[in-house]
Amino acid sequence: MSKVIVIGAGPAGMMAAITAGKKHEVILLDGNERIGKKLFITGKGRCNVTNAKDISDFFDYIPGNPHFLYSSLYTFTNDDTMKFFENEGIKLKVERGDRVFPDSDKSSDIIRGLSNALSRSNVKIRLNSKVTDIKYENNKITCVEINNEEIIKGDQFIIATGGASYPLTGSRGEGQEFAKKLGHKIVKLVPSLVPIEIKDHITKELMGLSLKNVEVTIKENGKNVYTNFGEMLFTHFGLSGPLILSGSRFIKNNNKSYKIYIDLKPALNIGELDKRIQKDFKKYLNKDFKNSLDELLPKKLIPFIINLTGIYEDKKVNEITKEERRKLVDTIKGIELEIKGLRPIAEAIVTAGGISTKEIDPSTMKSKIIDNLSFAGEVIDVDAFTGGYNVQIALSTGYIAGNNL
Repeated sequence: MSKVIVIGAGPAGMMAAITAGKKHEVILLDGNERIGKKLFITGKGRCNVTNAKDISDFFDYIPGNPHFLYSSLYTFTNDDTMKFFENEGIKLKVERGDRVFPDSDKSSDIIRGLSNALSRSNVKIRLNSKVTDIKYENNKITCVEINNEEIIKGDQFIIATGGASYPLTGSRGEGQEFAKKLGHKIVKLVPSLVPIEIKDHITKELMGLSLKNVEVTIKENGKNVYTNFGEMLFTHFGLSGPLILSGSRFIKNNNKSYKIYIDLKPALNIGELDKRIQKDFKKYLNKDFKNSLDELLPKKLIPFIINLTGIYEDKKVNEITKEERRKLVDTIKGIELEIKGLRPIAEAIVTAGGISTKEIDPSTMKSKIIDNLSFAGEVIDVDAFTGGYNVQIALSTGYIAGNNL
């Protein structure tokens, strides 16, 4: 029985250890005081563990090297993930966008399921055990150094240390540095699924305002690079929320000009929205303009929209011209904001970049450079949008890595 060392107790590392533990002696190492630290805060503490869409649809939601993931996602599917947790006694539910959560809304239940499986696979867990060095010779790893003092030898090694986002959870890009030392090419780590900063400070007055059922378009030098429908949030620095996080993946070049457009009423075309506004104006004919939009827009948004239209807020509704009404329609259908840039990688939900997929066998997750090394999860140059896809990628690649030693 060979001895397997798994570095990193996130979803990828835990699944790799669980799978490998059925055939091998496994030690799972993590620098944190508990397993699944980043998983614990995933989905605002609710843990969006996978997505219930057909597995063939997953690849439309993976901008980072989707083809590399065919083998792993079809070997350990989202159905397999749901069965795994249900077999551990964790009841699941499917919400909007086919996102799958524990029925309890507690990420701790997902971690408990993984912990039980680790125990059954006889995995030895070593916490507060930060890997500080990896020793190798003749294209093979011989041992790892823990906390600059202890040496642990092994026959097979799996690196599953995550990306460089949420550094307080232990993801600091060390796995990529180890891989680089071992001869692997590293694609530059950049934030993916990260809030967006806006140049104008006008969003500050809207801080905390959440919008649902809006459409967001991002343009790079006037060319559409992203359009989607859903939820977003105004913050003190700009924009966040699921729509914005997914859109951030398409902002790649700091030297280019990016603008974002928000359609507050995507379900209505220009003519339909104009008719809707005329109906409201007829109802509030003798009121001030500022008091005529309560049924159309969130209260906090009304002063902002009025300011963009340039229409005097105290102007009577019955005095508003057809041209001014058209300006209101155009504003609601396309708030234009200039993007300053992305928030730091430490604030990103997911890291894009990582160990080059060209140097990893996609059917086994084995290194093509080091004989007894495999990888799993976000440490690899793969990333997806929000919706449970990234956790599924971690579990699928972990399963493949642990099953093919």
